[in-house]
Amino acid sequence: MPERLGNRPQGPVVDPQLSLPPLIPSIPGVTDPIASSLSIPLPILQIPTPPLESPPWNGSDLQPKKLGYFWTASGDNEHADFLAAYSLDDDTFGEFIWLADVPSSGNSPHHLGVSNDGKTLIGGGLLSLLKTQDTAYFFDVSNPYRPKFLKSNRALLASIADEIRTTPEGGFLVTYMGSAVGTSPGRLVEFDSNYNIIAQHPEDVAGQLNILGEQFSPHGLTVNWEKNIGFTSDFVVPLSILKPSLEITRANTLRLWDLEKRTIISTITIPNGGGIQDVKFIPGNPDSAALATAVHLGQVWIIYPFKFDANGNQGVAELLYDLGPKARDTTAIYSDLTQDGKFIYLTLTTANHIAALDISDLSNVKRLDDPDEQQPTVGPHYIKVTPDQKHIVVTDYFVQTGDIGLINTPADYKALYIDINDDGSLHFNRSIDFNALYRERGGAKPHSSVIFDFTDPNNVIHY
Repeated sequence: MPERLGNRPQGPVVDPQLSLPPLIPSIPGVTDPIASSLSIPLPILQIPTPPLESPPWNGSDLQPKKLGYFWTASGDNEHADFLAAYSLDDDTFGEFIWLADVPSSGNSPHHLGVSNDGKTLIGGGLLSLLKTQDTAYFFDVSNPYRPKFLKSNRALLASIADEIRTTPEGGFLVTYMGSAVGTSPGRLVEFDSNYNIIAQHPEDVAGQLNILGEQFSPHGLTVNWEKNIGFTSDFVVPLSILKPSLEITRANTLRLWDLEKRTIISTITIPNGGGIQDVKFIPGNPDSAALATAVHLGQVWIIYPFKFDANGNQGVAELLYDLGPKARDTTAIYSDLTQDGKFIYLTLTTANHIAALDISDLSNVKRLDDPDEQQPTVGPHYIKVTPDQKHIVVTDYFVQTGDIGLINTPADYKALYIDINDDGSLHFNRSIDFNALYRERGGAKPHSSVIFDFTDPNNVIHY
């Protein structure tokens, strides 16, 4: 479910005509590295050729009560990347509804988000940078059964779009994991209600010093507008996953944010975390605590935003649960929680496994899955609990850079629709095989999803 929005003072005042923010302030010896990094040539840049003509397809007039949108790459990287809509109803599960191409290919579609009013989707491009293409793609879903491409844009200082959250003003905050050329620092990019870029945070001097002082590669993002706090979690330096790099540069940190000011309060470290890919607030937690995933360690950590460490720094991280040896160094650990705050589900990508934890008692976390069970999933990554809280949707595809990179995770390119049992455990039973459905595009790689539930027409839920 979308993270709860509360009332708060208006955000930064900006000129609505500006699509890009002013350049960062000049601080000799401090901000110079940003400017110099913009001139670094990328050895793996590709020619931004237009996509091949899309194969013909037939849509459906079906109007399911549960509708899934999937942000998807064409398997050959030559046909257009696209948004596909499918029925998730029991009686028509997996029936294709509609498709919306974007005017480019090879973006490596990444995360997908939905606006507060449910009329617009935003999908990020992980590797759009390599073809010097736009990195954010917007879709008009005001007619939910006929999605269509709306617009796209790119940031000046940042690339590698990742996690997406809405703002009270009707726009989005999106983590961009890398600089304009894929190095550190990345940015937290803000879009207004017309989906124009209005800021690339942090923009204050203290924030610039923070992100230049220690790797800032934000991937995860979680917000609590009522408490005026948010977290970003630092994962990897994007350029380090591409050749000629010999080793991936992973981070061990999260940043705690003042949302109203859009400034960094503090940096929180998980020792030897080896990539803090994801972070999410626990719904209803009295301490406003969040859970973060440490990929190298294969662990879940709890982050307390209003506690202070021994040095007086705000924000404290504590180990909550070790997922065991099979969870270590699994390339990616992404998560989602039920809205009652009782269960968390975690995808362990190269372990081909989805873990389930009962966190209703944080002092006695219980594991609900068998870590030795061979589950019917290959390369699970993006995961969402459905709006009705009865299922999870998992897409079996993370990242494949091919010959130019160091990350090529196995995948079966399926969208899994998994039942949540009464005790929070999982029951695997249905999937949509994207690779089989899009052979004329060289297959298809669905990375992320947004789910709409029209069961109550007076209370449509989307997440």
